[in-house]
Amino acid sequence: MNTPELRERTAAQLLESATQAAQMTAFVGLDGFVDNILHVVDKRESADKYLRLPTIALLAERLAAAAGRSTNIELVSQLTKLGGNGPIMANALASFGLKVTYLGILGYPNLHPVFADFARRAEVHSIAEPGYTDALEFEDGKIMLGKHQSLAEMNWENIKSRFGQDRFARLFGSADLVGFVNWTMLTHMSDIWSAVLSEICPGLNGERRKLFIDLADPEKRTHEDILSALELIVMFQKYFDVTVGLNEKEGYEIAKHLGLPAEHSPEGLMNLCREIHLRLPVETVIIHPTAYALACGPDGVFRVAGPFTPKPKITTGAGDHFNSGFCLGKLLGLPTAQCLVSGVTTSGFYVRTAQSPAMKDLAAMLRNWPA
Repeated sequence: MNTPELRERTAAQLLESATQAAQMTAFVGLDGFVDNILHVVDKRESADKYLRLPTIALLAERLAAAAGRSTNIELVSQLTKLGGNGPIMANALASFGLKVTYLGILGYPNLHPVFADFARRAEVHSIAEPGYTDALEFEDGKIMLGKHQSLAEMNWENIKSRFGQDRFARLFGSADLVGFVNWTMLTHMSDIWSAVLSEICPGLNGERRKLFIDLADPEKRTHEDILSALELIVMFQKYFDVTVGLNEKEGYEIAKHLGLPAEHSPEGLMNLCREIHLRLPVETVIIHPTAYALACGPDGVFRVAGPFTPKPKITTGAGDHFNSGFCLGKLLGLPTAQCLVSGVTTSGFYVRTAQSPAMKDLAAMLRNWPA
């Protein structure tokens, strides 16, 4: 479902809620990367002109053909930008007008320069050096090559000593939205969650608030680690309205670890989302492929087509922008279908412009939906 009526209703409610959103707060973490966006050269025509290798499959063929021999792959840098699920999501939330506080690994003791603009839009705190990612972008996806040594420094002891447990508890206990993202790469995240659940959550009071969690491609983590993380996520539901965000690959990965059969079709993915939600009794479970998104929430299961483009300007960070748009809808009390519309529109705007949209940009795109 993605009708003109649904888009118009969502656009109107977003514009009406701009002042409300500006009064809301978000506390997001805990990663941080410097992303180098790269194209792979297919044919070099001159010193300043080349043809881009368009698909991952063609790169795979080229690499396979080099087995037992060798080959040269030329990469051309397109952009160096802030990266990591957390900074991208938090930066997008700040673009909506929310008051955002970010805790992560963005440089220590000084911020890496790539995060300077982000630090002007949000209150930013860092306790370690960032990771680094070379993102090879293609028309059909991306390959992320990461250097993760510094990520081990994001742990509960460093949070307490370099940021402060009392300050963490204050922000965690008061923000309208808390976001914990990139569990897969942050190898101490489960320990942090356990500490937060035992040391901070019992002291929470007031109205229930929103918690968003993104595992971020858990394929390389063990079965035991994944099941343990899912158990911790469910424990947060006692204190928050929890949303778990998964892309299509992650949805099938989690299904495998939960012992759920997977049918690779839009209808099969809707059934899978429903089954995952039954096994993970949180408020909402999202699965977002590239061309559409679906979610199982308290009001049912919904699927919404996105403004898909076969020629995106950028794809790295598209999922994080979807997450920010969906969470915006949740914060404003929109039904699940409209949260999905907000999410796919946020992502669609970003991949076309390489910019995070403001609320007025979302409304404009909803009212002038791409063909």
